[in-house]
Amino acid sequence: MYLTHASLWLSGLLIVGVPTLLAMFGPILIRRRISFAKLRTNNEVAGFKFATVGVLYAVLLAFAVIVVWEKFSEAERKVAQEAGALAVLYRLSDGLDAASREGFRAGLTRYIRASVEEDWPAMERGETAPGARQALDAIYAAALATRLGDPRSEVVLAEILNQLDHVTEARRDRLIMASGNVPDVLWLVLASGAVLTISFTFFFGAENLRVQTIMTGMLSVLIFSGLLVIVAIDHPFAGSVRVTPEALDRVLENFGAF
Repeated sequence: MYLTHASLWLSGLLIVGVPTLLAMFGPILIRRRISFAKLRTNNEVAGFKFATVGVLYAVLLAFAVIVVWEKFSEAERKVAQEAGALAVLYRLSDGLDAASREGFRAGLTRYIRASVEEDWPAMERGETAPGARQALDAIYAAALATRLGDPRSEVVLAEILNQLDHVTEARRDRLIMASGNVPDVLWLVLASGAVLTISFTFFFGAENLRVQTIMTGMLSVLIFSGLLVIVAIDHPFAGSVRVTPEALDRVLENFGAF
């Protein structure tokens, strides 16, 4: 989706500003075609139906916002878990022999750099990059090639493989979440529901047309702001609001301090 990669200001203008302006013209156009007296006679029935439609759409919109926010937070946790596992792996490498330790740490460095420089731009485009996967395979190969000399090294290797599994799982999860969480059918329902809910306000008969227009605009801002939130965080690794590789960068910076 184009709006996912657009700036937040541009997305806000196109998703909230323009639809709100159009919605505020709705009551004016309806009043020109239907008299105030006719609209007023339908206020009671229209009010009951609007309450039902409004509640149903509010529940749906809130559900969608909560789902994408939870997925966004989960993406942040996965990156933090990946960074934490990599930091643990660097520390565990102290238990390897000198030759194996140097190669293993070099593999960790290559993996983090490939993730930051290749994985993140690829995830923003909804694609995958082979560099990080190849670097991770090399880390596994280096770990499995380690010579075991005593029971202590066996325990260290077992924990290294366990932490590598955590890294692999976290990377796989973030690659999956990068493609977005809201299916197309839900986008259709959210968009059509917004139009239907706002259109209901056009057919109320308020004596002060200006007040009715302002209330319609306020409702439109509220609804489309919810849709803006969904668009902004639906793809956790793309757009203005996204999960950055800062956690991995910090691990790479701290490697020298371990």
